[in-house]
Amino acid sequence: MNLGKKDRSTSASGKLETQNVPSISNELGCGVANDQQPWGTPTWPDAPRKKGPLDGQATFQPQDPDGKGCYPEWLEREILKLGHRSHSVDLGDVTSLTDRQHCSMDSMRSLYEQKPSELKNWLIEQKVSLENLTNLKMAFEELENDGRKSLDVTNFKRIVKNCLGLHGVRCLLEYYNDQIQELFMKIDYLGNGQIKWDQFCTFMQLEYTEKDESLSRSKSLAFTLPASVVTMSHSQPVLRILCNQDSTVITIRENGEVSYWSPELQIRKSKVVFQERPVNQKSKWATDFVIMPQYNKLIVGTGDREIQLYEISSLEPYCQVSALETVPLTMDYCYTGHDECVILFGDALGCVNIMIMTLVGETLRTWKKLPKVEKMPSVALDQALLSPAVKLIQWKVHEDWVNEVKYFKSIHAIISTSSHEHTALVIGCMIPMSNLKERKTWEGKTKKAGPSPGIPQQRIAWDHTVFSIYKGVKTFDFSHKHRLLITGGLDRLIRMWNPYMPSKPTGILKGHSAPIFYLCIPPEDSRIFSVSMDNTVKIWDIHDQRCMFTAHPKASLLRGDLTACMYVQSIRSLYVGTDSMARLSLQTRPLLPSRLVVSHREPVLCCRYSEVFRQVVSGSEGSVVKVWDIDTGMQVFEFGGAHGLSAVACMTIDPKGRRLVTGGRDGCLKVWNFNNGHCLKIFKKEGEDDEVCDCTYLTVNRKSYVVSVGWGRRVNVYIDSPDDDLHHIQNPQPPWPDDLRHGHQDDILCVAECPPSLLASGSHDGEVIVWNLVSGHLQCRFLTPLPPDQGTGPFYVDRSVLSIIFLRSRTMNVKHTTAACLVSSGHRGYLNFWNIQTGGKFLASFEASKMKRKVTKLVAAREDTLLYVADEVGYIYVFDIKAYALGPEPEDKGPKMVNYWRAHISTITSLQAVDSDRVLLTASTDCTVRLWSIHGEFIGTFGQSESWSVHTPASWKHPAVPYEILIDSLSMPTHPVLEKYSLDTRTKAREDDLNADAHSKLRYHPLTITDRDIEEEINSLSYPLEPGKRLRHEIFKHTTKLPSHRGPKVYQSLKYFELGDAPTTCMRPDLSLAGIDPFISSSAEELPEESQ
Repeated sequence: MNLGKKDRSTSASGKLETQNVPSISNELGCGVANDQQPWGTPTWPDAPRKKGPLDGQATFQPQDPDGKGCYPEWLEREILKLGHRSHSVDLGDVTSLTDRQHCSMDSMRSLYEQKPSELKNWLIEQKVSLENLTNLKMAFEELENDGRKSLDVTNFKRIVKNCLGLHGVRCLLEYYNDQIQELFMKIDYLGNGQIKWDQFCTFMQLEYTEKDESLSRSKSLAFTLPASVVTMSHSQPVLRILCNQDSTVITIRENGEVSYWSPELQIRKSKVVFQERPVNQKSKWATDFVIMPQYNKLIVGTGDREIQLYEISSLEPYCQVSALETVPLTMDYCYTGHDECVILFGDALGCVNIMIMTLVGETLRTWKKLPKVEKMPSVALDQALLSPAVKLIQWKVHEDWVNEVKYFKSIHAIISTSSHEHTALVIGCMIPMSNLKERKTWEGKTKKAGPSPGIPQQRIAWDHTVFSIYKGVKTFDFSHKHRLLITGGLDRLIRMWNPYMPSKPTGILKGHSAPIFYLCIPPEDSRIFSVSMDNTVKIWDIHDQRCMFTAHPKASLLRGDLTACMYVQSIRSLYVGTDSMARLSLQTRPLLPSRLVVSHREPVLCCRYSEVFRQVVSGSEGSVVKVWDIDTGMQVFEFGGAHGLSAVACMTIDPKGRRLVTGGRDGCLKVWNFNNGHCLKIFKKEGEDDEVCDCTYLTVNRKSYVVSVGWGRRVNVYIDSPDDDLHHIQNPQPPWPDDLRHGHQDDILCVAECPPSLLASGSHDGEVIVWNLVSGHLQCRFLTPLPPDQGTGPFYVDRSVLSIIFLRSRTMNVKHTTAACLVSSGHRGYLNFWNIQTGGKFLASFEASKMKRKVTKLVAAREDTLLYVADEVGYIYVFDIKAYALGPEPEDKGPKMVNYWRAHISTITSLQAVDSDRVLLTASTDCTVRLWSIHGEFIGTFGQSESWSVHTPASWKHPAVPYEILIDSLSMPTHPVLEKYSLDTRTKAREDDLNADAHSKLRYHPLTITDRDIEEEINSLSYPLEPGKRLRHEIFKHTTKLPSHRGPKVYQSLKYFELGDAPTTCMRPDLSLAGIDPFISSSAEELPEESQ
């Protein structure tokens, strides 16, 4: 593919040319003459300017203070990120453009003097405060008292700069002037040049509301409902749920039954680990359990004041520590270092017991060799403490039993909770005394005095932090990443704490109607999962402090008393234990590879470019509209639910470039101020909801109209009266008489307009109609021809017209009355050229798609000298049509192909050429919107992390291409050697078949059926010739419904025949008559003849 780089325009006026420079620094003006003045010169604005490419205009080339001739690296990056631009300057005025460049140089000087961290303060939106709004309102009221009900752009600039205190050097004021003028244009969406205070407030409120909703959509998270529920036998409740490193879910019940589950809750193994006792003895019961993954052990606390260890793989008993002072109600385990660990448990006395073990492997093997008690090696606690590898610390922490205890290695602290209000939650150290010298003294005294496990100690005040919480704490969680502690209890409130500020919570989450049972902060998300005693599950956002999702018991089907919960990050599932086991899975979108970049989460169906704001607007299948900055590729704004749950199928922008019209599959058109998501008006045909496929703006006799086409098979015309605020919903004008009598007979898929009075529409059956807008009469009608190689027959041929354009330069030129001025897409990648000025005539047709795929979009550029063609597999072809189909005789050959490349891996749904910047805008169902140069150089994908500068080729992705295109099979070139090898292989196989047929001499000719016989058989049957509607989403709408039972059943329509009496024995049929008897070889039968 020839992608020869040429000089390209770098300004909106189309007169600036970019030189092939090696780096961004050079394009920013780093290489300058030595005789120019440095940045520190006081007369810097009047410094000499270097001759530039602007027809005799001069461009300023500043130097840096060090005289090295280049800007610092951080400045280059920030300039590319911020993309300083001035949308309010007339893009066609070369003088204004030159002044804008000079001001940009001035702004860069101020930027150079600023620190990189201060650049974010340059955005004017961040300077608006409540006090500023009050001052603005007072300024507006003063002008209203003077008789001015609205402000023009000059007064608006003056008021905003005064109220916001925007004062500084000239270049900075110019930068603010551009931003204020752009804000004025966004508010003045009608282009009247005047705005009021209520319009200003409405714009700001809707803008921030949509930004807030957009942020909520980006953070949306939900569980799949209903939950996956597995019933269990009604015996003992589930005490705790844990997950092993291999994603095996482990549960334990009160009777000691340990169960292993798959992530999908399929039972793998279940066993009661406790030994059976005689009838006259009380059964042993479990209180809690934890996992020692480093040693493949399971630690179980029992009501007999024991800590038992079992093998995880076999659940066989390993050893136990008995004779504890209290019953371990809640337990935790942490691996602290090489062959070192900590086992914690809280008891009914409010004590936190810490067992610190070193040389764990050797210690456990020693315990396993001790005498057995109830078939398990046992060691008493006082005997275990005689070993230097085991140490026990007991802290008297709470005045009630301990509800939960955890050790956090990240902060080297223990957090425990209880129902006692004054000691509801305590964060304390594991080893007492912060002073290292005192700690060593304490450890020495402990060793001399010997073990004394029965004497709990009180922590010193500076060794712990106590949180007093109303009604105590039932559950908690801590995140070191967010520096956040959350608690929940009987008061149904979730409190958010700074762990170093116990006096007052930083936030309170309200929403549960029952006591909080479980809380979790996933380590990788900014979320909070909470479960209450009434089986209600909620998801909260940490930063916004609001509920994002609620799963009620009726929806989740969680039944029974809640006894255990566990969220597993690796599986992204919440497991709940009640009378049954349940799993709630998070609805997660598939993670894209790091190399893939998307603009929308759903397929993009349309996009348009606003030249006034230099912004790109795109709409998706998910009814989300996004606004992008074409100069940087960054997202500017977003609003969702444009057409409810229906997709945004098409869009267009009004001639002033300030309003957006979207057409949806719900059958209506909506007019938007796309800068703040304000729906201004709705166009809808009453009583109909046929999908809108395409729309466009028209101006006839100084009146503006919106035209839409779709599945209604009519051309609907709506009057666009921006000043009419009384009718929010408008109906279309009465249809044209010719449209009712001689209009389209199938769904209309596309429409194109050509000033001053022509409109063309194409339908699914291949029909193209050109209308006169003034009279509403049908001017000419065409039918898409079949390709030359298409044979005749009853088979269905897809003639649908997906795109149609006018060649306006030919239509308006009286010298081209016989030339083709209308281009439409046809069957299997063909394009058709039509003349409409002499009554309508077909002039040319050629195959544009090399892949023989349907053409989806067309666009003409450079005054209709270049034709860009996009197909359904993502390829873009460029043809030179300057001298093509000029008439009056039809063309036999196609135009010259200038270039082609693959832009997407899926159907291209939008194609637009921006002649002022000499770039090409594309959108596709592969969820991307991309920008290309007119020569096929890849600039970037909207939404990528790195920003670009349209006029700085060094910031483009070129020569790279999108990763998904690089690895797609259709992008692979076909090598001539491979093609020749494939052709030779097919030829040789065909010759082998012919030789095999020649050598097989049958006595009887085989039964053969020719193509003509098949064709005659098909023609004799009554098969429908038309297969139905186009392949769109409505085709598959009713596939899941049951078949219609109207009329006779299938078995009732079967034919039947009487059976005659058949003999019990029959003769073997002579298959050799047909030459297909597998047991008779023709070559074998010929042997005797040859021997004779």
